[in-house]
Amino acid sequence: MLETNPNINNKFTTETLPGGDNPDHFQWTEAWYAVHYLQDLDKTKPTPFTLLGKDIVIWWDKKNQSWQTFIDQCPHRLARLSEGRINQNGLLECPYHGWAFSGDGTCQIIPQQPPGGKAETSQRACVSSLPTTEKQGLLFVYTGNPENAAKTKIPVIEPIEESPDGWVIINTFRDVPYDALTLLENILDPSHVAFTHHRTVGNRSKAAPLELEVINSGKHGFKGVWKQGLKPQQTGELSTTFIAPTLIWHDINSQKGRILTVVYATPIRKGECRIIARFPFKFPSKLPGIFIKLRPRWYYHLGQNGVLEDDQIFLHHQERYVEAKGGSPNITKAFYLATKADSFVFELHQWVNQYNAEPFPGEPFPPPLPTAALLERYHSHTEKCASCRTALANIQLLKFWCAIIALLALASSPILAFFIHPTSLSIVIIETVTPLALGLLWWRLNKLEKQFYQGRSIPPRNLPEKTEN
Repeated sequence: MLETNPNINNKFTTETLPGGDNPDHFQWTEAWYAVHYLQDLDKTKPTPFTLLGKDIVIWWDKKNQSWQTFIDQCPHRLARLSEGRINQNGLLECPYHGWAFSGDGTCQIIPQQPPGGKAETSQRACVSSLPTTEKQGLLFVYTGNPENAAKTKIPVIEPIEESPDGWVIINTFRDVPYDALTLLENILDPSHVAFTHHRTVGNRSKAAPLELEVINSGKHGFKGVWKQGLKPQQTGELSTTFIAPTLIWHDINSQKGRILTVVYATPIRKGECRIIARFPFKFPSKLPGIFIKLRPRWYYHLGQNGVLEDDQIFLHHQERYVEAKGGSPNITKAFYLATKADSFVFELHQWVNQYNAEPFPGEPFPPPLPTAALLERYHSHTEKCASCRTALANIQLLKFWCAIIALLALASSPILAFFIHPTSLSIVIIETVTPLALGLLWWRLNKLEKQFYQGRSIPPRNLPEKTEN
């Protein structure tokens, strides 16, 4: 057994900060990473993921009532365990030869072994398991030395941890085709919102100077304040916190309420990461929270996927241009950082340089993807999201029944005409109104269905502006 007791569910007595012991080097493996919302994980089957270039499999251990994370390789012939199943005994079963493993990684069954054999007791028959824990509705995985996991601080949203009551939270996630550092840089730049996200969550006519100031910084992140908001009338306390290596939140706290924009940039591999975004709201009145809860989760996800696609294409190419110009060590020559709006972006690259904090040192980016692949939604989000999977299945079922009922209405009209006078109002409705209404509904459902598969090719900011005559 390569690792025992991988689940860390105890209360931490002595916490250390992530990144390893070297004060001049941030070690990405020595940290906890948010990998999935718990509500999107399926307890009936294994879930694959890639973390820091390492393929892992997440599965529900019914015996211990906990999530387990293994390296996604069977020790027998290195088949991917995520292609297998959770068998009737609650064991993770390899798809190749049926070797089965319990939650601690030990092999329990080798079907090819004759009676009396003990090959499963060998250390070589065990699967490597990773420390796993749950916090704030997320599953976290530790990739480094398992002995460090229990004492390493989990990157949680501290305002929620400090005051958990009264928050209403909108959650989303997506696997995006650019690096975790590129995502962090993008989120640390609030000044882009007015232009990049014009007509989604921004308005270019309201763009204004934005003075950002870093007030403290170190190996484990930094904190900064905004001298003013994105909107002229925005007042109150505005700050940004970066918890190395992957967590950022913007905190807008005013008399009207408190709004956080939280992002985990979970590194999948060079040039790809998972964005786990959370939008906690806390208002003096309960009414806004009620309206937020009325809309289904999948509906928010469609809109938030559109927001991500506003900058997805140019970020994918931008990071390759930065690499060609020398990356973070040469960032002041690659970028012309002319205003204080770029203060947090500059500080991020300073953090990378000062603490040798490249997650994939020396690795090049893969070849750039075509635009259609950059706008793909199904594999990057829909199939992994419980809410969107269910909504898509329901939409497809409704489309099917709309088509069936419309065809039945058309086919039955001659039969009804035989029994009912052909000028009857009921015949007119069946022959015309019903098929037309169902056809219109089918068309609208078809348009909605496509949004679960592919993003829009033209971002809203580039659509023609409406002109007043």
